[in-house]
Amino acid sequence: MQLTRAADYAVRVMIYLAGLEAGARLRRDELAVAVDVPTHFLAKVLQSLVRARLVAAHRGSSGGFSLALPPAAISVLQVVEAVEGPIQLNFCVPGGPGCTRQGQCPGHWVWMEAQAALTHVLKNALISRLAAAPVQQSNVVYPWN
Repeated sequence: MQLTRAADYAVRVMIYLAGLEAGARLRRDELAVAVDVPTHFLAKVLQSLVRARLVAAHRGSSGGFSLALPPAAISVLQVVEAVEGPIQLNFCVPGGPGCTRQGQCPGHWVWMEAQAALTHVLKNALISRLAAAPVQQSNVVYPWN
């Protein structure tokens, strides 16, 4: 499983906007340069973020884009789901179309646990923390290391 470039770009945009002074606005072209995203692609990403009410679009001569919520109120999960839709690791996990084999499939619990772990990590990764520490090393110890 791999998130799309759109999700990666959306997270970059949100972190960058969170690092600006409160109320600061950037035009799409300025934002594209700042986060190294093609302008035409950024337009689609911003549209999704505005639709999800994570980013506010301002018109006029002092227009541009700004965060619609405080950065501490925005999780990476919200940003990813704004662009990708709900995370659905496998079609048999809750929210998916389901599977007739759930009751007898020995692998079902793995998909359930993996989705729960992924959403937990993304939900607890707040944009404010990422903006405050742009280069942050993970202190997670993986059982396979």
